[in-house]
Amino acid sequence: MGIKHYRPITPSTRNMSGSTFEEITKKTPEKKLLAKKKKKSGRNSYGRITVRHQGGGNRQKYRIIDFKRLKDDMFANVIGIEYDPNRSANIALIEYEDGERNYILAPIGLKDGDKVVSGANSDIKVGNCLPIENIPVGTMIHNIELNPGQGGKLVRAAGQEAQLMAKEGRYAHVRLPSGEMRLIFSKCRATIGTVGNADYENIKLGKAGRKRHMGIRPTVRGSVMNPVDHPHGGGEGKAPVGRPGPLTPWGKPALGYKTRKKNKQSNKFIVKRRK
Repeated sequence: MGIKHYRPITPSTRNMSGSTFEEITKKTPEKKLLAKKKKKSGRNSYGRITVRHQGGGNRQKYRIIDFKRLKDDMFANVIGIEYDPNRSANIALIEYEDGERNYILAPIGLKDGDKVVSGANSDIKVGNCLPIENIPVGTMIHNIELNPGQGGKLVRAAGQEAQLMAKEGRYAHVRLPSGEMRLIFSKCRATIGTVGNADYENIKLGKAGRKRHMGIRPTVRGSVMNPVDHPHGGGEGKAPVGRPGPLTPWGKPALGYKTRKKNKQSNKFIVKRRK
């Protein structure tokens, strides 16, 4: 995917960049694979805001993605690569031999007309999905399951990849994009290749309006609030935090404070912490 830059005819376009969408070959989504996506603006079932700075944004429909890939030993033809407003990665529409259509994450190198297949006997080819125990050590993978049959949970964002480092008994050692080394059941499935749309991280929005189109509302710094509204508020002029460390609006430590429980159940699966 390429990045296009805009002529600086306004202050906002001076630093703005966007995608050229070169990989996109199909512009209209498959109607049967769409679902309603209701806006909640960060509010829970009681109507209280539990996630701040959400609201507005362009209307979207959810694309139903097949993260499980359970149709084994049945080839599917790639019909087109589409844009998905719900994620950073692009998606590929595939059609199986029996006529069923599904969306999958589009890895780098997957093109229209390619054949993909899932199952233990699949070739080690970009887009194919198979159990980790059948994947050679050193292969780059994505869309990794945490429990067999659950569907891919790890490494699904644009440009991300994990590497299979070793296989030992029931478990495999997988190095995640964060640098964390983790044990994953060998029976869990993963897809070969790197998630596409790798240049997504280089896009600069350039203006506040594009953030609003994404459904993200403005964020106000705590230091410019009053003391009644935020622990950082108050003082004359540009006052410092006035605390040993930065705090959330509710007085909890923020920015670097570790919140992971010491006895978390999944700790035993982490061989090496992230960088």
